[in-house]
Amino acid sequence: MPILDANTLEIFSRSPEQTRRVGMRLGGLLQPGDLICLQGELGAGKTTLVQGLAQGWGSLEAVSSPTFVLVNIYRRPDSSNLFHLDTYRLESIPEAEELDLDDMLMQGPLVIEWPERLKPILPEEYLWVQLAYQDEEQRSMLFSPRGERYVQLLAEFRQSVFGVV
Repeated sequence: MPILDANTLEIFSRSPEQTRRVGMRLGGLLQPGDLICLQGELGAGKTTLVQGLAQGWGSLEAVSSPTFVLVNIYRRPDSSNLFHLDTYRLESIPEAEELDLDDMLMQGPLVIEWPERLKPILPEEYLWVQLAYQDEEQRSMLFSPRGERYVQLLAEFRQSVFGVV
């Protein structure tokens, strides 16, 4: 088990509801231009976390995995968008470039499942979340910021979840 630094946060969830609540805390802090990268095997809890993110961000729409459509867009009553991209079925980086991540980021926050498939074209700064299946009900989430905005976001998130900085 690696030793975590001050800018890394690990959370263990003991139920899908708890994973959604963690997502709600993070979703409430998101701004247009924020990039959240969710890495983890099938069943690790990525879509469950996104359900909470979208709800905390303010979307009234139900969240589902965009595996077959690539991108789902969730809207708030103020007409702003949250983009949910699943790159599991992408064949190549040129195919990914056609999605225009920069345009999505200009319009709202972007959450990417399977971001390791896009590593060469990702912006330099993001919040990386490594999710792992522990057992039937338990998942681990390791939050690692890259860039000053995400160090600050993680500090705000830590405050929101635990009440301490």
